[in-house]
Amino acid sequence: MALKGGKMSIEKTINEIAKSAKASSRKMSSSSTIMKNKALELIAKKLVDNSKKIQSENEKDIEYSREKGMSNALIDRLTISDKIIDSMVTGLNEVIQLPDPVGSMTETYIRPNGLKVSKMRIPLGVIGIIYESRPNVTVDAAALCLKAGNSIILRGGSEAFHSNTILADLISEALKEANLPEKAVQVIPVRDREAIKYLLKQEEYIDLIIPRGGEGLIRFVVQNSQIPVLKHYKGVCHVYVDNECDIKMAQDICFNSKVQRPGVCNAMETMLVHKSIAGSFLPEMVKQFEKAGVEIRACEKAQNLIPDAKPATEDDWYAEYLDLILAVKIVNDLDEAIEHIDKYSSNHTETIVTTNINSSQKFLREVDSSVVAVNASTRFNDGGQLGLGAEIGISTSKLHAFGPMGISELTGTKFIVIGNGQLRQ
Repeated sequence: MALKGGKMSIEKTINEIAKSAKASSRKMSSSSTIMKNKALELIAKKLVDNSKKIQSENEKDIEYSREKGMSNALIDRLTISDKIIDSMVTGLNEVIQLPDPVGSMTETYIRPNGLKVSKMRIPLGVIGIIYESRPNVTVDAAALCLKAGNSIILRGGSEAFHSNTILADLISEALKEANLPEKAVQVIPVRDREAIKYLLKQEEYIDLIIPRGGEGLIRFVVQNSQIPVLKHYKGVCHVYVDNECDIKMAQDICFNSKVQRPGVCNAMETMLVHKSIAGSFLPEMVKQFEKAGVEIRACEKAQNLIPDAKPATEDDWYAEYLDLILAVKIVNDLDEAIEHIDKYSSNHTETIVTTNINSSQKFLREVDSSVVAVNASTRFNDGGQLGLGAEIGISTSKLHAFGPMGISELTGTKFIVIGNGQLRQ
């Protein structure tokens, strides 16, 4: 149940949660890897032992969502099935296997005066995560933040209120049994959207906010936060097919980038094709897309080769369709492709398909996105695919992380200076 008593009660509750999270973060920062892994093992066991209780609470959320008229697709994302519980347990075990970044040295050098200077990885402190629908994010996010030595405050969607609350309660129980602070993981016990605004004012206690959800949610968080925010508005991803390329490889990469899972942020939304190969590449490529149900929206030049395509508008170049829709543009050369990406990209993922090493190197240097690839699908912008293990999201802002955020990206660094009596002159 949401809190009663008006905005003052909500503000007080959020402030108390933030304070206790900050106090918990101090103990978490010095906790050993063994203690953190023990907590994660206990969380996994509690999920299995309490699966029926979790699903009973989840049923309350499903009923609430049906009453609110939510779509079947959203209710499906909300549902905690046996398979989802298994996947959460698998995720916890994967995080247990990850190396603990806390305390590791990222670089060391000796100054001319003999001072030994190093950088040590340290927890960020308190992380606030604001997300929608999927209650499994509660467990996934908590696991990564805890392993990196942080406290975490979670604010899930109102539709997952009961699910998130029971999951957070089980996590707190596990933390207590592992002799770690039970307030290191807390869920905001308020459905009211005002709670988010109060959370975003807790700059004294919270070090970072990570919003996960649609563009509207992320822009709301950025506009209202007094705390640094890791942003990821949308994924307008491009594949550029160069005039020097393996045509079959280009077709396979473009098809995979668009069709393999079109509703995700690393799917291709715009395909750029060099004018000199458009005639040999586009007709067969479009046949493959049309068989898969892809709607093509083409520039004027491309329409000459794709008569059935809809004309692309200026809005199409900015669009994140998250659907089987693709914008297609013929460009004069690599420079025009890079200019187009620079103007319309969301700095998420871009790929060039080419056999020319100079073209590939120019693309890698000049394209300013979180992942830039040569001869590979855009779908590889993912923590697991890039070897990070689990990820908490993808950042398209450069401070302090750029790209998939794994466990190391949930830490910062501090300088460690070792001397033997040096004095500054």
